[in-house]
Amino acid sequence: MARIPYFDLSKAEGRAKKAFEKLPPLNIFRMMGHAGDLVEGFTRLGNQLLYFSKIDPVLREIAIIRVGVLSRAHYEVWQHETIGRKIGMSEAKLAAIHEGPFATAFSDMERLVMLYTDDVVRNVRASAATFNPLAARLSHQEMQELTMAIGFYMMVSRFLETFDVDLEDDPKGLTAIPDGSQARRKG
Repeated sequence: MARIPYFDLSKAEGRAKKAFEKLPPLNIFRMMGHAGDLVEGFTRLGNQLLYFSKIDPVLREIAIIRVGVLSRAHYEVWQHETIGRKIGMSEAKLAAIHEGPFATAFSDMERLVMLYTDDVVRNVRASAATFNPLAARLSHQEMQELTMAIGFYMMVSRFLETFDVDLEDDPKGLTAIPDGSQARRKG
């Protein structure tokens, strides 16, 4: 049960009101309504990471779900496992994210992403042991997008857990699935 009441979105003003008109009625956004216009910047960055980044969507979702698992953020894990399924991730791969980087379901690249994510979440600064092998295989842009996604979803997980945001009574996911197709069409 949420620690404070969910915001009445009909009372939103300014940029927040415009942002809420475009957002699905998810509890994370209903809770964030108390932050006013901050919701607009939050969703802009989240949308950029989800819909317009160059990094492979499966690698992105592996990192995001792993952040949620390490943060014990049930809402975050549930939402992004739903996205993972919609972009074609298997149940075995989703389960392996909970197991850890050495689960047999991962390719070498996916394992590198898991190791890097674990390192950043636990130690803030990735060690050379996790940074260098990944940086040898991803572009600078992809490395930075991955790192920003990890950091952003660490913040999201902490927000969700601090305010005890509930899963929706009728669980809904994002209305548009961030499969990376927008980014691929752009470049």
